[in-house]
Amino acid sequence: MKELLRKWNNISLVKRILMGLIIGIMLALWIPDIAAPVAILGNLFVGALKAVAPVLVLILVMGAIANHKSGQQTNMKAILILYLLGTFLAGVTAVIASFMFPVSIALAAGAEDITAPGGITEVLLSLLMNVVDNPVKALLNANYIGILSWAILLGLALRTAGESTKQLIGDFADAVSKVVKWVINLAPLGILGLVFDSIATSGLEVLLGYGKLLLLLVGCMVFVALIINPLIVYLKIRKNPYPLVFRCLRESGITAFFTRSSAANIPVNLTLCEKLGLDRNTYSISIPLGATINMAGAAVTIAVLTLAAVHTLGITVDIPTAIILSVLSAIAACGASGVAGGSLLLIPLACSLFGISNDIAMQVVGVGFIIGVVQDSCETALNSSTDVLFTAAAEYGEWRKEGKAF
Repeated sequence: MKELLRKWNNISLVKRILMGLIIGIMLALWIPDIAAPVAILGNLFVGALKAVAPVLVLILVMGAIANHKSGQQTNMKAILILYLLGTFLAGVTAVIASFMFPVSIALAAGAEDITAPGGITEVLLSLLMNVVDNPVKALLNANYIGILSWAILLGLALRTAGESTKQLIGDFADAVSKVVKWVINLAPLGILGLVFDSIATSGLEVLLGYGKLLLLLVGCMVFVALIINPLIVYLKIRKNPYPLVFRCLRESGITAFFTRSSAANIPVNLTLCEKLGLDRNTYSISIPLGATINMAGAAVTIAVLTLAAVHTLGITVDIPTAIILSVLSAIAACGASGVAGGSLLLIPLACSLFGISNDIAMQVVGVGFIIGVVQDSCETALNSSTDVLFTAAAEYGEWRKEGKAF
C-alpha cells in the first residue's frame, strides 16, 4: 500500500486531477445511481478548502507584515493596477462582443426571492462595511476584506514585537501552509466528486436551450484568458507570456473551474505562487485581495447578460451608454462576492442603467443560475487563475528591470 501511495504521489498533481475528472465523467454517464455516494468527496474537498483559507490568509498576511523589513520592496501597486486594468478590459471585451454577436434569451423565472443590491453605492458601502467587520465574524463568514484589514492592522501592531513572537507567527504560518498542501493533495478525489455531482444532477440537456448565450459568454472569457491577459502580461514582462498563462490556467484554473469559488481556490493559488518562486510578503496579500476585486470573469458575465436582456427587449444602446456599462460592469465586478454565483446578483444593477425593471432583471438572473454550471465555472477559472498570473507578472516585471532570470 505504501509503495502504491508513493507511486501515486509521484504523478504530477495536474495529471492526477485529470484522472479524477475523467473517472467522474464516466461514473456520471454510466452508473450515476450506484456511484451517487462519490458526490460527497467534492463537498468535503470544497469544505476543507473553505475552512482552511480564512485562517491561512489571516496568519500569512499578519506574519508577512510583522516581519517586513523597512525599505523592503513589494509590488502591490503594480498588481492593483493590473487587477483593475484586466477587469475593465474584460468588461470592454464583453460589450464589444455582445454588439458584434447580439443574443436574445428566453427569460426565466425562479430568482424572485433573491435580494440584489439596490445600486453601485450599496455595493461600495457593503465593501466598506466588510472592512470594519468583527474579526471573529469575518473568519466565520470568510469575509476576506475584513480578514485582510484585521491581518494588516495586527501585522502593523506586531512590527515592534520581539523576535520570538515573530518566529512563533512564522512557524504557525508554515504549519497552516502544510495543512493546505495536505488538502490540495486530495484534489483528484475532490474533482472526481464535483464533476460527478455536476453532471449527474444538472445534466447537459438543460444547457442546450441557451447554447448561443453560453457560446458568447465562454468565448469572451477564453478571449480574455488567451488574448487580453497575455497582452497585458507581455507589456509588463516583455517576454513570451504563454508559458506562464498556461501554467496558471492548468494549476489554478482547473481546480477553480470545479470549486466555482475564488475564495475556496485561495490555498491553491498560494501554493502555486510558492512554486513560481514569488515573494511571500507580496502574494500572501495579493491573492486573497484578488479573490475579492480581480473579477474579469464577473465583468464579462454582468455585461453579456445585461446586453442580452437589452437585445431581447429591443432597447437601443448608444456608444456613451456602452462605455458607461463597461465601467459599471468592472466596478460592480469588484464588489462581487468570491462564491458561486456571486456576480449574478449584480446584473439588476447593470440592467437599471437601461431602465429595465427589477422583475425582468431577476428573470435574467434566473437564466444565469440555469447556465451557471458552465458560466460560473468558466468565470471562476478565469478570475482565480488571473490572480496568480498578474501577481507573477508584476514581480517578473521587477526582476526584468533588475536583470534577474525568470
